[in-house]
Amino acid sequence: MGERVRIATRGSRLALWQAEWVKERLERQGARVELVIIETQGDLERTPFAQMQGQGFFTKAVQDAVLGGQADLAVHSYKDLPSATVEGLEIAAVPPREDSRELLLARPPAVDPGDPVLSLRKGIRVGSSAVRRQAQLRHLRPDLECLELRGNVPTRVEKLERGDYDAILLAHAGVKRLNLDLTGFHALVLEPHRLVPAPAQGALALECQRDHSSLKALLQTLHDPVAQTTVSAERGLMRRLAGGCQLALGASARLVEGGVELLAWYGGKLYTAEGTTPEEVSEAMFRQIQWEHPEAVGT
Repeated sequence: MGERVRIATRGSRLALWQAEWVKERLERQGARVELVIIETQGDLERTPFAQMQGQGFFTKAVQDAVLGGQADLAVHSYKDLPSATVEGLEIAAVPPREDSRELLLARPPAVDPGDPVLSLRKGIRVGSSAVRRQAQLRHLRPDLECLELRGNVPTRVEKLERGDYDAILLAHAGVKRLNLDLTGFHALVLEPHRLVPAPAQGALALECQRDHSSLKALLQTLHDPVAQTTVSAERGLMRRLAGGCQLALGASARLVEGGVELLAWYGGKLYTAEGTTPEEVSEAMFRQIQWEHPEAVGT
């Protein structure tokens, strides 16, 4: 008999897709897998993210299920995890990463092909719940009206379709994973230098108890070193800034000859740095930011 693995996951359509993706691949290795659905603070509260207290709105309850023995493995959207690690838990694997870029969806009347920045008309309503997205939008296009947007990915698209917003910003990865029908919308994938995504956007984190050696060995079959390297650079910077999902920080890493290149957005400005390791490049980037923002004391 293969190893029994209980996967703790949120119940949103995207979270379930991610958990099912992991489940299918573990079953190919002979594991017996079941899903354990967990409600998190982020699922239960309707408060704007910027006003919510603490961190880990979408992850703490899932982690608690693993710590408490109700599940063996947590599948997270990596970008939702706070920078601080949880005692007793370990990220055992990072699977191959989906597209980390941002996706702008707009209703056709909101589109202005002559706008070189976002192809949007002046003064339209753009929905996003992320502090990072709102800050970059206000910097790029101060004329736009930034509105709070909550709900899972399909719900956000439905709100755009019925006219609650003129345009919305989403992670491209979630839309691709769910294979959503975007017919009737203007869709623009934004390169990182245009709108810098969240640290670890598009990546999954597979987390289990630190001493669960057999499960950790099984999860290594899903691990991707390239995804691990880019995520480590981005989250290394986030950790130095002592940040979570409420920090207005964008970070996007890629492998280059000789190491890692990191692009970041912080305090209204783009920064770039290179290093031979994720630790080196995130430290170099932090020092650049700290030079211009002494208040960014870090960890």
